Amino acid sequence: MDISQYIDRGVVIHCPESVEIDNAISPEQIAPGVVIHAGSRIRGDRTSIGPGCIIGAEAPSTVENCQLGYGVFLKGGFFTSATFLDNSEMGSGAHVRAGTLLEEQASAAHAVGLKQTIFMPFVTAGSLINFCDCLISGGTSRKNHSEIGSSYIHFNFTPRQDKATASLVGDVPRGVMLDQPPIFLGGQGGLVGPARIAYGTTIAAGAICRSDVLDENCLFIPGPPPMDGIKVFNQAPYRSIRRIVLNNLLYIGNLHALRAWYGTARKKYMSGDIYRKACWKGAVTQLEIGIAERIRQLQKFSEKLPRSLEVAAAQDDFPADLRLQQETFLRYWPDLERKLEQGPPEDAGAVNRDIFLSEWERMDGDLAYLDAVSKLSPGSRSAGSAWLQAFVDSIASMWHGK
Repeated sequence: MDISQYIDRGVVIHCPESVEIDNAISPEQIAPGVVIHAGSRIRGDRTSIGPGCIIGAEAPSTVENCQLGYGVFLKGGFFTSATFLDNSEMGSGAHVRAGTLLEEQASAAHAVGLKQTIFMPFVTAGSLINFCDCLISGGTSRKNHSEIGSSYIHFNFTPRQDKATASLVGDVPRGVMLDQPPIFLGGQGGLVGPARIAYGTTIAAGAICRSDVLDENCLFIPGPPPMDGIKVFNQAPYRSIRRIVLNNLLYIGNLHALRAWYGTARKKYMSGDIYRKACWKGAVTQLEIGIAERIRQLQKFSEKLPRSLEVAAAQDDFPADLRLQQETFLRYWPDLERKLEQGPPEDAGAVNRDIFLSEWERMDGDLAYLDAVSKLSPGSRSAGSAWLQAFVDSIASMWHGK
């Protein structure tokens, strides 16, 4: 590792003796003008750091196989196999792992943990947050953004030790148009996955949300938890699984929709130089990782159903319809898994796609991506959302048990 070759190219390293840069990284992968503060470690041959980025301004940072666009601030912590688009930020004490994508102007304050997480543009998180296995969108600008309040938790691991729990806060088909009301998740609260939260929702501070909130522009204040005393639980079977399965399929469908968006609409604005190309590739990789992870977690969920059915069979009062739900899913899972691995048809929503692209392709390629989206006509927005919704619907319809 020869730090001087980076300094010679214009990378600002104030304390070279305290910075480590992996030999697998070539000098051109870190843009001139990037600032790398003392105590930072830059690793991995897939690392790319674009112009204007600042690494480790608040605390030492490890950046490993990450792709950073323009003007990204990673102020301190550990970042591995994640992608950060232009002007996104993470405060110190961050712990960011694979499958994570922060789009333009998304940010988090200090001590935030993310994994398999997607922040669409403008989404903002406070401090002391664990928000893994989620996608969140909503908002129209940095001043009108979806917010995750400080000390918020997404509960993504169940007492039955499964993680088929990804939550969809907002969505992709409308979220990419950057014209939806923001969502507010109040601080000192939590969301129990798998959940769906509609645009315009406010979840009161201190609240634990254990259900879907599907009506838009509502304030959600949960009632007190049931106080039924101590119950036997370790042998309890699953009850209804319809919501679990459907919410997982909808989540996978939204990841496919975002993958289609990157493959078609995004690519035009992420091919100008090696740093933007690296971010495009990184973002697509995060989405593919996310799709594979969600299928894997559904597979693990299916492995728990035989035991659930065994316990249910010993309970005379266990509802027959709930047992049938589990039996149906278990029987159908191999075919569903195969369909999920194949994914939706590439031409899903093709008519609406072409309507959208007829305007999108005429957009000035020199515009910033966010500016280009803001200039779309209502008709093109509607067609674009309908095109992406076709991917979601294709995945959601794969299970006849819905």
